[in-house]
Amino acid sequence: MLKTDRKTYLWLLGVNLFISAFTFGGGYVVVPMVRRFFVWKKRFFTEDDLMNMAAVAQSTPGAIAINLSALAGYRVAGLAGLVISCIAAVTPPLVILGAVSAFYSAFISNTVAAAVLKGMEAGVAAIMVDLIIDMCAMILKERSAFLSLMIPAAFAANFILHINVALILIVCCGLCIARVFWRRRENG
Repeated sequence: MLKTDRKTYLWLLGVNLFISAFTFGGGYVVVPMVRRFFVWKKRFFTEDDLMNMAAVAQSTPGAIAINLSALAGYRVAGLAGLVISCIAAVTPPLVILGAVSAFYSAFISNTVAAAVLKGMEAGVAAIMVDLIIDMCAMILKERSAFLSLMIPAAFAANFILHINVALILIVCCGLCIARVFWRRRENG
């Protein structure tokens, strides 16, 4: 359902500016924020829709945070929502990076700034753990031994065997695609 009134456009602009300005640590940190505003507060789409959009955002070229903002904006308000969401998602990092680079020498030696960044790291870690727990719960809810075993296998491949995460993602995606084709062939 597309909401195309001016109030919705302003809400999209404001919420995406907020999310982009206050999420540090990469694209996965954006998912809980999108869940909070788009799924829980406004009910623009469901939790499953969000996980599907996060998967698409991860698999398409570009920053996950911007891709997810674009998908959410498009889902809420079509092409205009997509454009507004992208602009709002890109603006805060550009302004922040511009300011930091302009005052880099003063910023890097400031102990308060270093402490703030350390605090942000802890917050990002907590948000990422929350996202991982949610994603694992959704996988376990499917009651698929294949997907459930993929979680510890991927962890072991990276943590114990030190295999690159990108390679693990490619293998997992390939296995999931093969599983889909195998099921289609069986149901055929």
